[in-house]
Amino acid sequence: MNDIRRTIWWVIFGFSMVLLWDQWQVLNGHKSLFPSSSQVAKAPAGAASTVPSVVAGNSAAVPSSMTPGLPATPGAVPTGAPSTAPAARKERVIVSTDVLTLSFDSEGGTLVRSVFNKYKDLTDKDAGFVLLDDGADRVYVAQTGLIARGAGGVLPTHKTLMTVLPGERALKDGENELQVKFESADVGGVKLVKTYTLKRGSYDIAVRHDIINTGTAAVTAQLYMQLVRDGNDPVNKIPAPKLLHYFGVQNMPSFYSTFTGPAVYTEAKKYQKVEFKTIEGNKVDVEKEASNGYVAMVQHYFASAWILPDGLKRDLFLRKVDTNLYAVGMITPLDSIAPGASKFIESRLFVGPQEEKTLEAITPGLELVKDYGWLTILAKPLYWLLDKLHGFIQNWGWSIVALVLLLKIAFYWLNAKAYSSMAKMKAINPKITEMRARLKDKPQEMQQAMMKIYREEKVNPVGGCFPIMIQIPVFIALYWVLLSSVEMRNAPWVLWIHDLSAPDPYFILPIVMTLTTLLQTALNPAPPDPMQAKLMWFMPLIFSVMFFFFPAGLVLYWITNNILSITQQWVINTRMGVPPQFNLPKFR
Repeated sequence: MNDIRRTIWWVIFGFSMVLLWDQWQVLNGHKSLFPSSSQVAKAPAGAASTVPSVVAGNSAAVPSSMTPGLPATPGAVPTGAPSTAPAARKERVIVSTDVLTLSFDSEGGTLVRSVFNKYKDLTDKDAGFVLLDDGADRVYVAQTGLIARGAGGVLPTHKTLMTVLPGERALKDGENELQVKFESADVGGVKLVKTYTLKRGSYDIAVRHDIINTGTAAVTAQLYMQLVRDGNDPVNKIPAPKLLHYFGVQNMPSFYSTFTGPAVYTEAKKYQKVEFKTIEGNKVDVEKEASNGYVAMVQHYFASAWILPDGLKRDLFLRKVDTNLYAVGMITPLDSIAPGASKFIESRLFVGPQEEKTLEAITPGLELVKDYGWLTILAKPLYWLLDKLHGFIQNWGWSIVALVLLLKIAFYWLNAKAYSSMAKMKAINPKITEMRARLKDKPQEMQQAMMKIYREEKVNPVGGCFPIMIQIPVFIALYWVLLSSVEMRNAPWVLWIHDLSAPDPYFILPIVMTLTTLLQTALNPAPPDPMQAKLMWFMPLIFSVMFFFFPAGLVLYWITNNILSITQQWVINTRMGVPPQFNLPKFR
């Protein structure tokens, strides 16, 4: 039985080492050993860097994006801008609401920059967080345009120069919405008008496309909507703890990895994430046709998504459009438009933080961009409970403490069983130690004598492990809830903790966590095997090093769990007549 217990501990230790190695690999830019279950297959290393055509089954492709010199795919609209009205000129339009500041380019009426007024940049507290951008170092934009069906000609695209119509540029007090309109010239007998409607307090933008046939023949066209982004990881540097400033370290990368890339959602296949490398290797395997759902670009805390009304047919595509530039989008066909007639399509563009309740209200399945992975079934109710606690407490730090307390109460009897088993093991430890010393040269007799002691004392050597292992998925799910929740960003707790999503600036919480972990280890019965006993001390030290650079909210949750566990273990040991004692390591 002791061999079984030793094997269990070795398995736990080995798996922990694998996880540590995996995170180190991710930190250094290598692929994770554990892709999410919802993620489609990755492309093999060295996949060909081709420009795949649209995955849509249409005779026309979406026009090549961003780079004027990029060769167009067969049937694509040329990358150069079609002819426009003489009065049209290229300009930037900046509009703002209480939560958003957006920049539009009159070339195509494209949204090229978004700033969140309520979510600040981690390295510049005076600046709002920038998601969409078309700067020199990064590209992330939302584009739309028209494609002619069949053997049709050139129509207005995201490369067409458009006229900005007059209107308000800032949401005034007492007003709930504002609009910005772009109108193209006659291109191929078609005029396109784009209307963006922004509402107070909303990251959900209504986008209306009016297609007007100004020619003498009927027109059949398709509307495409796409999100184009470079394949770089988001700038995820966080301010270094203040103690590191003395060594010249101002910023540092995060020590955890989250998914960045496109995603597709349909009722049939649900939520599917796609790696950029998968697109580059032309290995995409998602649903190509649907009448519901959305396409999105996802990164830690934030997302963007194009959403069409349910029931409207659309073809879905993911493709590489240039070196390190990728697109995800939808193409929806329009009925034939007679000369002098017009049609319109209503859509929505979400650009904002992954606030779960907000996402749920916009469209079914959009909340899945906040990805909990394979533990979603546990994580969602945990977030719901955390959110309810915050509604009462009004402080995310204390809400974390309250949630862990409720979980410890829920698992009280399981923990009691585990600690009772540990207390019994501690009580018989002197007998086992004496027996091992006496029979150290007779391993077979030692095993028989050990089993006899366990039977006589009615002790199960693995009884303390099983109840704790049952709870592990719950606390891993809580870890992902805290890591994924944008509400932790810039959220203060107490005193020196001003941001639960950033590391403790003075390392106080990680030091407390290390001490509580070592105290908990000292209270556990020392394994009879000296090597195993040493490993039991090394493991918490190794994990503690990682937590020195983890967000304060995660460390707070771990500290709370440790303190409550120590308290319960202390009480149970005392009740069973086994006075708490510290089993300090012997490393000689």
